[in-house]
Amino acid sequence: MKYNSIGYLIGEGFRSVGKQKKMTSASIIIMCATMFIFGVFYLIGENINFIMKQVESQQGMRVIISEGLEDDQIKSMETKIRQIDGVNQVTFYSKEDALASIKERLGGNLDILEEYETDNPFPDSYFVTLTDLTLNSQVQEQIVQLNGVEEITAQDDTISSLATVAKGIQMATLVLLLILVIISVFIISYTIKLTVYARRKEISIMKYVGATNGFIRGPFVVEGIIIGVVSALITLAIVGLAYNSAVNGILSSSVIQIINMTLYSFSDIFAKLLIVYFVLGTGIGILGSIISMRKYLKV
Repeated sequence: MKYNSIGYLIGEGFRSVGKQKKMTSASIIIMCATMFIFGVFYLIGENINFIMKQVESQQGMRVIISEGLEDDQIKSMETKIRQIDGVNQVTFYSKEDALASIKERLGGNLDILEEYETDNPFPDSYFVTLTDLTLNSQVQEQIVQLNGVEEITAQDDTISSLATVAKGIQMATLVLLLILVIISVFIISYTIKLTVYARRKEISIMKYVGATNGFIRGPFVVEGIIIGVVSALITLAIVGLAYNSAVNGILSSSVIQIINMTLYSFSDIFAKLLIVYFVLGTGIGILGSIISMRKYLKV
């Protein structure tokens, strides 16, 4: 297609938007509403997954080290654990660290630990966190085979439940977003179909004089893209303001502070959301235009 033809199609698309101001405004409002709902579910899903990753990073296993190992043997064990696929962090806790932790938990009841000051019964250990909770069993099997490992303690049921919940949330979010995309495509296609119907005689004349389907469809595709992009920009601004307000309120709540969790800031997720909205807006605009034109481009 020549450059002058492309310029004509783009120009016609913009002129169509200008001529059909009421229809275009209605399309943008509907698209903004749909994309806002999409954005809300998308941000909720992203933050739930972010929180789940934080929870996952706090879950792990305690690797109890056998008595009598030399320091170099203990360090060698740490190196081997770090080399196992699926291991995220490895933190060493000495006997003294374990005793200090117990003292902190007991608070004012330290008298029951007096006899342990000279004869510390707590073992040295490593606390191992994972990059993926589904690898829990696999990592344990490899660690237990290392020399000097006396025992591994882990909340296997909790880890398994968290992994299941994380997968369930991801699937539910994906299904909801897919439903909203389908709704958006239907709305934009129906809206553009009204514009196409109003110009059906013009389309018939163009086909009669030999215009190709692609040439006829071009301005409507451009119109759909314009509606989608404008809707994406407007919705992005609205979602940004609403999200920042909501996150500030949530992060200041005592519940979030107690569980020591955080959420994405809008700047953290802006680039990803911008791409999602532009892809969504242009994709829905193009697809909606193509669907709405099928009836009038049949031979």
